[in-house]
Amino acid sequence: MSTATKKRTSGIPFDWQARTRLVYGAGSIENVGHLARQVGVKNALIVTDAGVAAAGHAARVRAAFEASGMPVAVYEDVHENPTSSDAEACAAVARKIGADAFVGVGGGSSLDTAKAASFLVTNGGAMPDYRGYAKVKRPLLPNIAIPTTAGTGSECQSYALISDDETHVKMACGDPSAAPVLAVLDPELSRSMPRRVTALTGVDAISHAVESAVTRTRHAASSMLAREAFRRLAPAIPRTLESPDDLMVRGDALLGSAFAGSAIELSMLGAAHASANPLTAVHDVAHGQAVGVMLPGVVRMNAADPVIEAIYEDLVIAAKLDSIPVGGRTRDTSGDAATSAGERLARYLEDLLAAAGLATSLEDLGVPRDDAARLARDAAEQWTGGHNPRPVSISDFEALYASTWPRKERLAS
Repeated sequence: MSTATKKRTSGIPFDWQARTRLVYGAGSIENVGHLARQVGVKNALIVTDAGVAAAGHAARVRAAFEASGMPVAVYEDVHENPTSSDAEACAAVARKIGADAFVGVGGGSSLDTAKAASFLVTNGGAMPDYRGYAKVKRPLLPNIAIPTTAGTGSECQSYALISDDETHVKMACGDPSAAPVLAVLDPELSRSMPRRVTALTGVDAISHAVESAVTRTRHAASSMLAREAFRRLAPAIPRTLESPDDLMVRGDALLGSAFAGSAIELSMLGAAHASANPLTAVHDVAHGQAVGVMLPGVVRMNAADPVIEAIYEDLVIAAKLDSIPVGGRTRDTSGDAATSAGERLARYLEDLLAAAGLATSLEDLGVPRDDAARLARDAAEQWTGGHNPRPVSISDFEALYASTWPRKERLAS
């Protein structure tokens, strides 16, 4: 980390309590029943989606619980971008069986649904009642998180992201007791991800590391976690696309995602997520795609600040970014060495999108140009934008969307 960066982070006060126990390793899922007993679980509800259930992961978790002599039920009706109604449906099942814990198995949607249902079971009401932080009267039931994707980092966060049923705007509902008491990180589970899911969740994880590294609320602990997350994720995500069965690479991606999730918990996110959320709400663009297409422009915008440019340089050096093969080919870095770190980082992100077969512009996504004003207004209302290192106004967001419309051909040939 550069001297300039240290001066801006090491003196900032923080209060960090890691609430989630992390258990990592191939095959670690087999021990989840024993681990659950250690935290007092007696009757758990597994929360997952149909795809994860079809892959056999929920059955493995259930078998591990039953091997430890514990009754367990499975709820597999989780939907992508879960809404308040989804949370209530899950909570109803938990109430019916008298569950004393939730076990989220899958991607961020499953983990968030499990957390949200715990809000409702323990405190009643509806999810909008808990928008914000620490609005519960009673602690939530314990959550155990078992991610099957390297993406959201929800396993290390005390927030559930739930969409409003009518507007589809994401609500961040948080409480210290919402943080999972245990997260089991087993890279074997992530091998079943389809290539597109690997790409979307991987880009999301990288965006978490990049954004949390530079927020106005960053400090020494969050910076350490974001840097280590990016160091692992930047080479791992393109490699998982080329070698999906490589457990070492899958493990790096899973750890990087968890570390990035911890960094978010400490320092939040920025303008890329603020501008991505309206794309999902209005145009139904997948979250990883939305944040991926917006992030390069945000990096270029933020890099105008010399302190932020120094942080980007730390990330580039830590990950040896210029030597990472993307799309199975060594990237052409002949002109990059003399280019700013922010620009090199932005180009890597664009190359990764192209190599993954994801859209690199709003033009590719079919978003009309005349939506810029509406999207900008919505983006300016997103809470994450307030943590961006550079203040971002409605006009700034309009300019950001405009810069992201043209198609970009970045992948080195």
